[in-house]
Amino acid sequence: MTLPHPNTDQISLPIVLGVLGDPTRLAIVRYLASKEGVPLNCSRFLDLGSKTNLSYHLAKLREAGVTRTKVVGTNRMITLRRVDLDARFPGLLDSVIAAAGDSALPAVGGPDIEVPA
Repeated sequence: MTLPHPNTDQISLPIVLGVLGDPTRLAIVRYLASKEGVPLNCSRFLDLGSKTNLSYHLAKLREAGVTRTKVVGTNRMITLRRVDLDARFPGLLDSVIAAAGDSALPAVGGPDIEVPA
């Protein structure tokens, strides 16, 4: 099973900014950026709310082209699409993350869950 993702040239600035305007989604992106290149299980973000709410936020990030979701068995592994975002909008991701700082963003980071590749 594969999930749909926009191509790099289909990533839209207004959509990315709209998605990153939500504190929960911004917290997810900031955490993914801190673990750069490491695919994280979607359950890593359960501190942010219910599974249904989390699924909604992760889908919005994927549909906007901010994250990539890979299905591994029953798990969803999430990575930040930094290369694609930097190619499309140089410096945007770093600027948004830096501007957000730690102010008013929910805490993220449940226990590490290892999933076989």
